[in-house]
Amino acid sequence: MAPRVPGVPRFAAAGARPELRMHRRALLLAALPLVAHAEAAYAGPLFDAHLHYNDDAQQPHPPADVLARMARCGVRGALVNSRPNDGTLRLVAEPGPAWVPFIRLYRNRADYGTWFADDSIRRMVLSMLDAGSPAGAFRGLGEFHLYDSAHADGPTAVALMKLARERELTVLAHVDDVAVDKLLGHAPGASLIWAHTGLSGEPTARVQALLQKHTGLKGELSYRPGLTQDGRLAADWRALLTRHADRFLVGSDTWVTQRWQHYEGLFADYRGWLGQLPADTAMRIAWGNAASLFGLPTPAAT
Repeated sequence: MAPRVPGVPRFAAAGARPELRMHRRALLLAALPLVAHAEAAYAGPLFDAHLHYNDDAQQPHPPADVLARMARCGVRGALVNSRPNDGTLRLVAEPGPAWVPFIRLYRNRADYGTWFADDSIRRMVLSMLDAGSPAGAFRGLGEFHLYDSAHADGPTAVALMKLARERELTVLAHVDDVAVDKLLGHAPGASLIWAHTGLSGEPTARVQALLQKHTGLKGELSYRPGLTQDGRLAADWRALLTRHADRFLVGSDTWVTQRWQHYEGLFADYRGWLGQLPADTAMRIAWGNAASLFGLPTPAAT
């Protein structure tokens, strides 16, 4: 038997059996800080690609409150659309962020279910395009909803898609995958942001197929089912976002007033999973894709 070395267990002095060495190694590793999944959150600028400033939000959240929330989050610009459009005109009159005003197709809640066949909506859009906004020309149309994909063939839906392509406007559409295909089929090459990239949870394979088919399609990721689990990006979404880093954006979707109370938390969550992506991919999704689409300057460091 080997002599005992003071202060060293006998098995160490004599040469521990392999299973004992493995057990000791596991205990040592268990005591180390858990850093493997502690990626730093994304720290760069953010663009909110889905901001509503609806009539019922304006009294509890005046423009100063909205600007303060954006500043706390590092949101340096936003695609703004509201019901009615007066909210957009009010908010984008405020200096500071890089505003991208859109014309929403709703004068009131009744328009949600009828706009696609209502020519007065088309005429409203033309009038507002002529008038412009305090932040300059309107850059797009929407957000609009189609609760039945067949309504993508409605006369006003078809006319507005063709108008968007002709005037180089972007459309923000809350629709299913079938309607995405139909809308872009009416105006091939048009620019369309797919709100939520499919709120019904369309599989990533279907999302990828649509991205490959329609070069003007981008996906906005608020409320997207299956994107993360316990703050971690799902493997299929990590692969898709990395493969198509130039095709996605993030947004708040402040569709109800209560959503403003969670604004900071929403973007903290975005920063968390963006930090799990390669740095250049995160920057594109957070800011760069919107900047390229709408011609926005790089924000000054703060």
